[in-house]
Amino acid sequence: MATAISNSNSYAIGIDIGGTNTVFGIVDSRGNISYRGAISTKKSETIEKYIDDLYNAIQPLIEDAGGKEYIKGIGIGAPNGNYYTGSIEYAPNLTWKGIIPLSKMITSKFGLPSALTNDANAAAVGEMMYGAAKGMKDFIMITLGTGVGSGIVANGQLILGHDGFAGELGHTIIVPNGRLHPGTGAHGSLEIYCSATGVHLSALEILEKNPKEKSLMRDYTAENLDSKAVYDCAMKGDKLAKEVYQFTGEILGKALANFVMFSSPAAIILFGGLCKAGDLILKPTKEAMEANVLPIFRNKVKLIFSELKESDAAILGASALVWDL
Repeated sequence: MATAISNSNSYAIGIDIGGTNTVFGIVDSRGNISYRGAISTKKSETIEKYIDDLYNAIQPLIEDAGGKEYIKGIGIGAPNGNYYTGSIEYAPNLTWKGIIPLSKMITSKFGLPSALTNDANAAAVGEMMYGAAKGMKDFIMITLGTGVGSGIVANGQLILGHDGFAGELGHTIIVPNGRLHPGTGAHGSLEIYCSATGVHLSALEILEKNPKEKSLMRDYTAENLDSKAVYDCAMKGDKLAKEVYQFTGEILGKALANFVMFSSPAAIILFGGLCKAGDLILKPTKEAMEANVLPIFRNKVKLIFSELKESDAAILGASALVWDL
């Protein structure tokens, strides 16, 4: 049950739409999240049903805050969210296809102004305002979850590009003629190797290449050998599970080297579920990054994990959009 919220300030609603789940919170102007909640993203087959589910989950919180007059607006972070148009456009990891005028639909349903941006951009803004990137003017946020997202900040400004889609680093090609990404049709993109799905596929490949080697991962069916199972096996000392992280980190590090040479950030901040692996992913990533940059960039860029809770950065970043409405 939602706890009562003080009515002394105006609030913003921050919503982060992930490929699997949607998390949301009511946030004050100082970045305090008064209430958090979540619904399934995948469960709603149509966007209309999804918005109804979202409304039913959030409306009681609005009432706890004293009503709509205490809510300034709604900020949303979503895959392929376009800040300029307020639409989700051809998101490969969402059930709903094509162009979804989400901001317009949210405003119509809730009767509140809304703004939309890419989910990783929202996380980057949250990290810049409240987390590890506080005070930084140049950094890159990489989200490692269902997909691989990114938010690029240069000279203190979020890079959006002329059409609102700058910073899709997860879809850059890092392994020429590599794995097929079923959502985009691309071969060898970073996302198909360094997302949770990528870890799953790498585990299956490594088991197949080492048929005689014992592994705790063989206790799982192919469908159940997800990134959490790989992590659990690696933490028990499983050699092949550790090799999955070594392989994933090497690919991620090579990609980050390219990104470093593109914008020369002070830091690259890793965020999302795969970060729970800690040094298993960080060490090979750092080594590969440093090995593949020019000497002028070497040992200059910090590679760190987000300081915010996994859901908080995106909620905070999304809610920050509201104060500019």
